[in-house]
Amino acid sequence: MGDFQHKTVFITGAAHGQGRETALAFAKEGANIVAFDVAQQIEYPSYEFGSTAELQSLKAEITQLGGSAQIAVGDVRDDTAVTAAVTTAVETFGQIDILFNNAGICAYAEADTITDAEWDAMLDINLKGPMIVARRIIPHMKARASGVIINNSSVMGLRGGRRLSHYVASKWGLTGLTKAWAIELAPFGIRVASIHPTGVNTAMNDGLAAMEGATPMEIAERSAGNLLPVPWVEVEDVANLVLFLASDKARYVTGAQFVLDAGLLSV
Repeated sequence: MGDFQHKTVFITGAAHGQGRETALAFAKEGANIVAFDVAQQIEYPSYEFGSTAELQSLKAEITQLGGSAQIAVGDVRDDTAVTAAVTTAVETFGQIDILFNNAGICAYAEADTITDAEWDAMLDINLKGPMIVARRIIPHMKARASGVIINNSSVMGLRGGRRLSHYVASKWGLTGLTKAWAIELAPFGIRVASIHPTGVNTAMNDGLAAMEGATPMEIAERSAGNLLPVPWVEVEDVANLVLFLASDKARYVTGAQFVLDAGLLSV
């Protein structure tokens, strides 16, 4: 077992993609995992979301690794579901040491075609959701004078993006939230950082392309800009960065933005 033995990690959007890979990476290092996911289709956007079957298989895989996992079905916009999951996690594992605010959505739309419902869904899931989850976990971290919060933003949380104004607004907001929390929570020994991936090879990546009537590679080529000759990064790249930031190797890192973009923001 590794650096995270006996620590508990709460991960949103954990059923598949970046959240699932990060959960498995922490489990391999000895952490207890709380895997929270909506695990059903929601009204927007229309690509495929995680499922209860994926949550169950994640728990089984963690168990096979010799780890412990708690799965919880809920929407990050639902304070009741979040509170219940956090309460059960603390009752089961004693504490929550690390929060990976990973759940999020993305969709393309011209600025003058975005509906109120689409805007609200994007901002509520990508920005309000992390706040709802964090406000239920932070008191437990404060009580122990220790904790790490990692927010999954995007390269679009550091730049603009065409046909992504609601997504960009949500991710810039999450970047700002990271900075504010780092200042507020430092006296309690709690560190906060955000990560900013370029496109990641996930089911969301595939789903976004399908919504555009294109392949993932065609979408990547349209938005080409990575310095390294890759169309996207892999989920294990995200997991590796999250584990580093949550570890004692990053013990003095807080309020910072970590770019995982294959050089996209360098040009």
